[in-house]
Amino acid sequence: MTGYGLAAADYANAKYSVEIKSLNSKFLELNLKYPKAFSDKELILRNICSKDIERGKVSLSITVERSSGEVTGANINTALLAHYYNQLIAVNDQLNANSSNLLQTALTFPEVISYKEESVSEDEWNQLYKIFTDALANFNKFRADEGAVLKADLELRIKNILSYFKSVEELEPKRISAIRDKFTQFLDDAVGKVNIDQNRFEQELIYYIDKIDITEEKTRLKSHCDYFLQTLTSKEANGKKLGFISQEIGREINTMGAKANDAQMQQFVVGMKEELEKIKEQLLNVL
Repeated sequence: MTGYGLAAADYANAKYSVEIKSLNSKFLELNLKYPKAFSDKELILRNICSKDIERGKVSLSITVERSSGEVTGANINTALLAHYYNQLIAVNDQLNANSSNLLQTALTFPEVISYKEESVSEDEWNQLYKIFTDALANFNKFRADEGAVLKADLELRIKNILSYFKSVEELEPKRISAIRDKFTQFLDDAVGKVNIDQNRFEQELIYYIDKIDITEEKTRLKSHCDYFLQTLTSKEANGKKLGFISQEIGREINTMGAKANDAQMQQFVVGMKEELEKIKEQLLNVL
């Protein structure tokens, strides 16, 4: 969701520039800064940003630098100011009061100072709108370039998880044999082979192996990883969807780890968890 776009152009003795910056956010937080003359265009700018940017903490700044020869500001009605000032002097003389701040007081009277209402022509707005769309295009290109890098990294992380997953699949048959041998040796040492009820032993062993079976977890984990890669290629904004899928991937990895009962398999599970954490961190940058 991070992005940056800048565009500028000269028009009618002024330089117009539009800058767009964004940081990560769950929702669209849009902050606009612009000259007062463009205040009636705020809704147009907001609607376009909401549609194109979608999510992020966005700052949109519009600046207009006028040429040095063009001066705008407040106007002073000198005739009215003089009228108020003369009246204040007359009252001051009658009251024999302090007259040091009469001019300052007169400046605060109604209509002495007026401000020119700022406005823009249709041509000026059209020029600014073009600059704005150029800045937005640059902003989206920045995001697209960043997105390509993120996509490659996320694909790598999923492939790493699948690589660990393949190692788990290769280890699983050996794990069952090791568990059987371990229990058999334990009972031989504890009660002696001749005292073991083989039928009962087989029943208990089957029950235990069924409890630690990870067939369902393997199937779901592979399915979630494939779905993640498929969603990653979509042109739509699927950051939240990818976040949900990563949660499902994490659930299967955790269950697999709880059922592992094997040190080497636990190492593979830890490796998958590390890759998944990197995925979750990167997803904070995805729309």
